[in-house]
Amino acid sequence: MQVNIENIGGEIIRDTHVYQVIDNKFLNHLTLSKTILHPLERTSGHNHDGLEEVYFFQKGNGRMQLDEEFFDVKPGDVVLIPDGAYHRVYNDSDSMDLEFVCVFESYER
Repeated sequence: MQVNIENIGGEIIRDTHVYQVIDNKFLNHLTLSKTILHPLERTSGHNHDGLEEVYFFQKGNGRMQLDEEFFDVKPGDVVLIPDGAYHRVYNDSDSMDLEFVCVFESYER
């Protein structure tokens, strides 16, 4: 199956003033998810015991928190999130969405 970074397929699972999240759960063990984080917003920080994630930043600029470390992110950046690490994404722009795609092991095992 082939999808596009702009349209990953799947369905909208959240659509709020903070962000829109689209999940493609077509595979049995991995979820492909896209987040469109609106200007001056941040994701809810969280961690996953037993799960690793990979974030691919595609549009906009912002910051990422990985445990106690903060760093800038931009299109083309890839962030590897280790098992159990706390992570949060911030969109510091007042005019542009920050978009990223992530891949993680599906919760339904």
